[in-house]
Amino acid sequence: MKRFEPILDGTNRSPFAIATRAGLWVASQPYGVVIAFRNWLYDRGSKAIETASVPVISIGNLTAGGTGKTPASVFIARWFRAREVRVAILSRGYGALQDGVNDEAKELEVLLPDVPHLQSPDRVATSKIAVEELEMQLLILDDGFQHRKLHRDLNVVLVDATEPFGFGYLLPRGLLREPVSALRRADVVIATRADLVEPQKLAEIRTRIQRFNPRAAWIEAEHSAREWVNADGEIRELVAFCDKTVMAISGIGNPKGFESTLRKHNVRILEHLVFPDHHPFSQTDIASISDRISAMDPAPDAIVCTGKDLAKLGACRIAGRELWALRVEMQVRTGEDILDEHLQRILERIQ
Repeated sequence: MKRFEPILDGTNRSPFAIATRAGLWVASQPYGVVIAFRNWLYDRGSKAIETASVPVISIGNLTAGGTGKTPASVFIARWFRAREVRVAILSRGYGALQDGVNDEAKELEVLLPDVPHLQSPDRVATSKIAVEELEMQLLILDDGFQHRKLHRDLNVVLVDATEPFGFGYLLPRGLLREPVSALRRADVVIATRADLVEPQKLAEIRTRIQRFNPRAAWIEAEHSAREWVNADGEIRELVAFCDKTVMAISGIGNPKGFESTLRKHNVRILEHLVFPDHHPFSQTDIASISDRISAMDPAPDAIVCTGKDLAKLGACRIAGRELWALRVEMQVRTGEDILDEHLQRILERIQ
């Protein structure tokens, strides 16, 4: 993704880049028609929407790529678990590994050991399993904004402040999964990574969103780094890699956000190997990483990755270098009382 950004954002003005943008724009038109028709069918009631017997909170986004859905799901699940509500997370399970679960499931198992995580493209079916068999009181629909088949009682949409509108175009010309106007369906909009942009840019993002949905609650949040963890579950303090040199590895939707977080904590990145989102990391990949590390001069002090990547790599060392993952959590900067009010309303329906 990183090497395609100059093409998508228009900074690459070469004839090849211009032709590529034109081709991608043409390809995005049928996609836009399909999305518009699908939403029209749901809006007019021609496609059925199933309602679960317990409240459902959807956490989703408008763009392809990492906006922080997993930290947001953890934040909200912990909010309800602290109030003794039985919570389950339902996700599609994109990019499942050989054992049938994906990187998000492995990470959530560590972060939320008391919260069942059901993965299936048919989230209506898994909602019934969660309620009827597991006796859950609340369902969190992970990556649910476009999954309109299941009714939600609270629609939370995440917008990455560093790239909020997916270069302004639908897939594949840009990163938008739906037009920005789809935010009319949102109840709460959370601007993630709000600490990485200037206040003026945040204000501009909020103004644009409110043109489409002035009633949506506006929350600003950041991905707060907490600690380092390895595959054996050992923990190191956040300052452990301050001023240390590292090779960074990521197979996530927003590698730039990962880089920014590392630099914010004075971690010196010698090189960043970027893989596609949900990349499974084969033995060939690990051998290639090992060869690259062995060729580096000077060699890095350590290798760092995200929690999702650690779940797939499953090693404490590569090429003799320690491998550590940065564990992050969503931290609300502004609007926490507003978010609490929305969650409290859901809580009152359960109790």
